[in-house]
Amino acid sequence: MNQHDIFDILGPVMIGPSSSHTAGAVRLGNTGAAIFGLPIRQVDFFLHGSFAKTYKGHGTDRALVAGLLGMDTDDERIPQALSIAKEKGLKFSFSEADLGLVHPNTVKMVIQGEASTAHIIGSSLGGGKIEIIRINDTDVSLRGDYPTLVMQYPDRQGMISHISAVISSAGINIAAMKVTRDRQMATMVLELDAKIHPRTFEIFKSDPAFVHIADIGAVEEEDAF
Repeated sequence: MNQHDIFDILGPVMIGPSSSHTAGAVRLGNTGAAIFGLPIRQVDFFLHGSFAKTYKGHGTDRALVAGLLGMDTDDERIPQALSIAKEKGLKFSFSEADLGLVHPNTVKMVIQGEASTAHIIGSSLGGGKIEIIRINDTDVSLRGDYPTLVMQYPDRQGMISHISAVISSAGINIAAMKVTRDRQMATMVLELDAKIHPRTFEIFKSDPAFVHIADIGAVEEEDAF
């Protein structure tokens, strides 16, 4: 028998008419920005299925942009997200697209910064839950239920052992690990049982073996005092 938590039944605290089209869209924007990890200048949204048909009426457009701006699902500024983005100089566009055999509430985000671009595809699964299914040319499965690191590096022997050893030395257990490979480049989605200290994150960030590392709520915030 499947078990459900209270979040599955009640859904998230949110601004907007639909947990799938609004709360999930905010979380997709949040996660896309975290994966990109750099200042964003422009984002083009390609909306699939139900997202494409109802995105204006259900506020999906505002929710996606709000997520990229760092707003949470209950932020009262979500209805004004598009105008806030324009004030901040963030360019954006929305188009309908057929993304293939994917969940009907799916979006492709083409995120551009000063000198880099990322293509991120994610789905809103209902109740505010999401799944990132593709980052650039690599299929992934990232739901954000755990503190997560997304790590990209040239595929070579010993990298999984190296990453596992650093996490273990920090006293953190690995909840799940998925590694996919495309054209000799590996992408690891590493879910953790707890957040890591910024010092541990810096070990990875300063290692030239990694091309890109994204923190999806995986690094604990240091005290301001």
